[in-house]
Amino acid sequence: MGQLEAEFTSEPFHGEGPPPAHAVRARTAAENAGLTTEFGPLGTSVSGEEDALLDALPAIARAALDGGATRLTLRVQRPGTAVDTDDGEPGSVLDGMVRQVETELGTRLSDLDRAGKQRAVRLLDERGAFQLRRSVAAVAEQLGVTRFTVYNYLNRG
Repeated sequence: MGQLEAEFTSEPFHGEGPPPAHAVRARTAAENAGLTTEFGPLGTSVSGEEDALLDALPAIARAALDGGATRLTLRVQRPGTAVDTDDGEPGSVLDGMVRQVETELGTRLSDLDRAGKQRAVRLLDERGAFQLRRSVAAVAEQLGVTRFTVYNYLNRG
């Protein structure tokens, strides 16, 4: 068996301050399974042997949900494989989604009012944009808002 990597994010986000219980419990479940963890303010990355990681996923999900998570987003991949491109160019999948939403809304994301920006985030979320690595930061930049604002829009969704 080979190695696997996973990234998971549990919501709701609380912004500043200590991490929410659901995030801490999910990380602890991963550590208890013997996985290498990297805990960040917006998500947790884990890696380990394929069987160990796959076997740990139910415990990680249960820990997050028991800790109060309302949503758990998970991405699993083999090390060294890209998930955020369709033709080898960074951001090309996300850029395509953004262009589609801009066309649908009739203007650039940066020109939208608050309600329009919230709608754009909803549309991008429905299309799976926020499953892509670093997408929240990229969308926030295009909207002209902070990452935390994008997360707030997602939590209202």
